[in-house]
Amino acid sequence: MAKTVGVGITGGIASYKIADLVSKLKTNDIDVIVMMTEGATHFISPLTFKTLSGREVATDLWSESLEYKVQHIGIAEQLDLLVIAPATANFIAKMAHGIADDLLSTVVVANTAPVLIVPAMNSNMFKNPIVQDNIKKLQSYGYQVMDPESGMLACGVVGQGRLPAVDDIYDRIISLLHPCSDMAGKRVLVNAGSTCEDIDPVRFIGNRGTGRMGYAIASEACARGAEVILVSGKTHLEPPANVKLVEVWSSQDMCDAMLKYQPVCDIIIGAAAVGDFRLAAIADQKIKKTDNGPQSVMLELVGTTDILKEMGKRKQENQIMVGFAAETENLLENARKKLKSKNLDFIVANDVTIEGAGFATETNVVTFISRDGEVVSLPKMLKEEVAAAILDRVVDLMQA
Repeated sequence: MAKTVGVGITGGIASYKIADLVSKLKTNDIDVIVMMTEGATHFISPLTFKTLSGREVATDLWSESLEYKVQHIGIAEQLDLLVIAPATANFIAKMAHGIADDLLSTVVVANTAPVLIVPAMNSNMFKNPIVQDNIKKLQSYGYQVMDPESGMLACGVVGQGRLPAVDDIYDRIISLLHPCSDMAGKRVLVNAGSTCEDIDPVRFIGNRGTGRMGYAIASEACARGAEVILVSGKTHLEPPANVKLVEVWSSQDMCDAMLKYQPVCDIIIGAAAVGDFRLAAIADQKIKKTDNGPQSVMLELVGTTDILKEMGKRKQENQIMVGFAAETENLLENARKKLKSKNLDFIVANDVTIEGAGFATETNVVTFISRDGEVVSLPKMLKEEVAAAILDRVVDLMQA
């Protein structure tokens, strides 16, 4: 049966690019219902989309419809997927707060199908904390959001805010219409974020990990049908929808949580930035500085528990374990040592000194090293793409 996609177009300059998207969808036998806000009609004519989609374009909440008894309800009931592209800051705010004052926004509220939001706007508008909060709120409801691309914008500014390539939007639509379920029935345990070791009640030792890689893995595993337990250290990220989130602080907290859930999980992926050292003794009170010139403080550090090594000792038959090796030198040599000592099935090695890899980046450059010695190096990819590649390899191991 043919799928039906609702394409909601809002008032941004990138509206004209959606004509190519509608054409591509129709060419590939996907039925398209186009809805436009009043603002969108100032950038491109509804007639263009009527011609490309072969259907009337919905623009007016109050117009009579020969096809639907109640237009916005009838449209919503037909959809397998709702796409908002381009999504302006104004329309994102309306969605986040449930405002339904025109045709498209009422369809959004009435819709029960998955939603894909494709923001496109000036970079300062996109980075505005209010806009970012609204996007996070929508993601917490399970809406999918594509990050805009960086480049020259229509306003002449160079920055993030460009509509992603039509082919990329199309690929995301196809993946949402035909979701991969190759991990259905599996329980996945992922750790992510950075651990923190207290010095005193005020200060702690941390690291540069943001959690983005682990959160991408958790999100991808969930999208493939797995039940996901995410053990998260410190991060600024919102957890993916539909995962069981276990928040921890220290490396020992994380170790305890991982060991607790290990026996009931099929797949374990250690992506957290776990601290290697903790304080031998935590001060009960804030360590005060003096006003008598330069001051030195000696902190005694001791090693933390190697979480994956402990889990490797307890690894069950048919349980798959994957780890990460973030290195600054001797990448393959150090990664192979970790692969063996932690009893992993394969390890994801990355040199954090390489541009576009490591902490606080949207991308990563990784090499897979398998137990049998196979080495596969991947090009620079978005961390979401790396997550998909990792789980592809996990699925191969499951089926071996």
